[in-house]
Amino acid sequence: MSPPAGLARTSHLPSGGEANGGAPGHGADGNDPVRMPDGALVAKRDAPVGGQAVLEGVMMRGISVWAVAVRTPEGQIEVESEAIKPWAQRHRAWRLPVIRGVVALAESMKIGFKALAISANAQLEEDEEGEKEEIGGFVWGLTIVFSLLLAVGLFFVVPVGVTSLFKDKLGSPFLFWLVEGVLRTAIFIGYIWAISKMSDLRRVFEYHGAEHKTISCYEAEDELTPARAKLYSRLHPRCGTSFLLIVMVLAIFVFAPIGLPAWYWLVLSRIVGIPVIAGLSYEVIKWAGKNRRKRWVRAVMWPGLMLQNLTTREPDEEQLAVAIASLNAVLAREDPTEAAKQQQIEIVA
Repeated sequence: MSPPAGLARTSHLPSGGEANGGAPGHGADGNDPVRMPDGALVAKRDAPVGGQAVLEGVMMRGISVWAVAVRTPEGQIEVESEAIKPWAQRHRAWRLPVIRGVVALAESMKIGFKALAISANAQLEEDEEGEKEEIGGFVWGLTIVFSLLLAVGLFFVVPVGVTSLFKDKLGSPFLFWLVEGVLRTAIFIGYIWAISKMSDLRRVFEYHGAEHKTISCYEAEDELTPARAKLYSRLHPRCGTSFLLIVMVLAIFVFAPIGLPAWYWLVLSRIVGIPVIAGLSYEVIKWAGKNRRKRWVRAVMWPGLMLQNLTTREPDEEQLAVAIASLNAVLAREDPTEAAKQQQIEIVA
């Protein structure tokens, strides 16, 4: 029986796990996996499960349940799960193509920041009285605002601003949006490369790899144990890194018809156009996840998969145990595939 709706908490779960025999990734329905560019396995089946790496942990979500598992400083796995009502259920219009991508992105960001706050507070040490001074909502609110402003400014305002400085020399709208698009994509890739070199983020990237491996293991209907999950690729067709690269590329084509108005209209169009680009990118990555069997689709998604080499690292079995604990907490309360059919809602990244 599933726990009651609302917030459920289970603490001090043991880590580790043993693998059973059998061919890696072969599901009960003969759903043999394919290989990713790194040579490791990924399932052909696409399941309505997504996730996110957090501090010393992993958040997993299904349709109406999400959970976060964190490795505490004492070495135990602490899990929290929460029932949610998907935003797409509230209005039929929110399930329409493109619009559903904007809604899903906003909902994922809300859950992601909440999971990140839980993981951060789990790492805090207790004071002499055995209490933790947890990070407050105001601080997290400022963090969210700063993160959004940084992303919009760095990837949209800066490229169009810099290109506007010499737009008269470019001679045509075509060259303008091409140069701006190339600059935007270069800034994004450079940013990813820079943060990949930060030692403080290495463990987060390892948990990111654990998230991908665990989801692929589940999609292949393989046994959810660390020994089995490690056989799968740390790259995944529906990764948020690939999604962001799609955003950067699609922006080139979305902004092309605008032409060359005054610089302030250019900046405003880039900010206002973000939801449209996000919605279109959602459709692209959802389609790619469903069509991962096709070689030409994997070829098209190859640049995003290569970029994941920077944002993921090979996890150890203890990190995989955390990711599995998070996914098991979701599966204990719902069958994501059945829930997706009943509610006509999909999870992408």
